[in-house]
Amino acid sequence: MRIVLQRVTRAAVEVEGHEVSRIGTGLLALVCIGSGDDAAVVDRAARKVAGLRLFEDAAGRMNLDLAGVGGEVLVVSQFTLLADTSRGRRPSFEGAAAGDV
Repeated sequence: MRIVLQRVTRAAVEVEGHEVSRIGTGLLALVCIGSGDDAAVVDRAARKVAGLRLFEDAAGRMNLDLAGVGGEVLVVSQFTLLADTSRGRRPSFEGAAAGDV
C-alpha cells in the first residue's frame, strides 16, 4: 500500500463533470492498494493517517490530528503510485491490486 497525503482547506472529486465528493479542511489521500494487501494493512494505514499530527495548533506548531481540527479525508484511488519504472520506458503496474479489489 502506498499513500500520498496533502493537507487541504477544501477538495472535491468530479467524474465526467459531476461532483461525486467534497470535503472542507482535512486530507486528500491518493491511495494505492498493493496486490498482497489485506484488510489488516488497510486498517493500520487508516489509523495511522487519522492520528498523524499534521495540523497547526494555536501556537502555530503541527500538533493536531484530524480529530483535533474536525477534519475530513477524501480518498482517491490511484494505482499509478505502485508503478515500477526500473526497466525501460513503459511502467509496470503489476504491484497494484486489481481494479475490483
